[in-house]
Amino acid sequence: MKKMNYINNLIVILIVLLTEISNSIGDHRFGYNRPDQRRWSKKHNHCAGKMQSPIALSTSRAIPIPMPAIEFVGYHNLLPAPLKLVNNGHTVILHIPRLTDTEIEMGEFLPFIYGGKLEGHYEIESLHFHWGDKNNRGAEHLINDIRYAMEMHIVHRNKKYASLGEALEYSDGVAVLGFFYALDENEGEQLHQIVKNLNKIPNPEDFTLLNSTFALSSLFANIDDNRFYTYRGSLTTPPCSEAVTWVLFPDPIPISTSQISKFRHLHSSLEGSVLVDNFRSVQPIGNRRIFLRKINIKNTPNTLIDNDIHYSKWDWLY
Repeated sequence: MKKMNYINNLIVILIVLLTEISNSIGDHRFGYNRPDQRRWSKKHNHCAGKMQSPIALSTSRAIPIPMPAIEFVGYHNLLPAPLKLVNNGHTVILHIPRLTDTEIEMGEFLPFIYGGKLEGHYEIESLHFHWGDKNNRGAEHLINDIRYAMEMHIVHRNKKYASLGEALEYSDGVAVLGFFYALDENEGEQLHQIVKNLNKIPNPEDFTLLNSTFALSSLFANIDDNRFYTYRGSLTTPPCSEAVTWVLFPDPIPISTSQISKFRHLHSSLEGSVLVDNFRSVQPIGNRRIFLRKINIKNTPNTLIDNDIHYSKWDWLY
């Protein structure tokens, strides 16, 4: 009898554990078609917030202000190995390994950024991509009514917070650098290290450890990183936390048809579906200000810029 009770108790425990695992997986599964996106807010209240991303950026609506450039500290150093490339069913994500206490004591550090209207130093966490099934869509943000074929997000955590989870609880917690890809007849050298490994992660939860490392700066070499848009917004996937300062560089990076087709052959977390069109619909701007860094303000109409207001004094909202 005791043995039977033990087995019954064990079965109950296993059922509870399997239910929790199933619920956990379900919480991380979401679709990108319009009805699915409208359902995000049923599980994640932030997805119906007033400061959501992505948005449509327009030069005519942006406020040009002279603010500091983004400083890329350690972006020219090789990233720590091994780099883990993952198909998580929603995107391709490159995880950057954390440094050990010994490495930190020896003076090593992960790449970080500051400048623009960022409040503090933001350390690299990961990077991922959004792309479309066709060449006329894929990027999440629109630039002057143009939707590029793909968009890369490099995610950073404010260093004053211990983890990304903690940082997402605060409005200054996260900074995301956004880069756009335009179709080109030539191979984009910047993406070589990523694209050559995509065939190793065809299915959701597949991962591979890259056999070599690279510098983050190589991903956007030869583009103009002095000019950028910046605004306050959110994660573009559930839980849609409104904790992100976006910095978006409009100068596109080249990508060939052959390269982007390798992204389009991956499989999503939805059974039988390929991983394409993993971008969120543009969200209302509301009363948010969008800022544009101007390098040469001589040609900027005086009505659009007030030199009496320091860049740091401009509020993110009207």
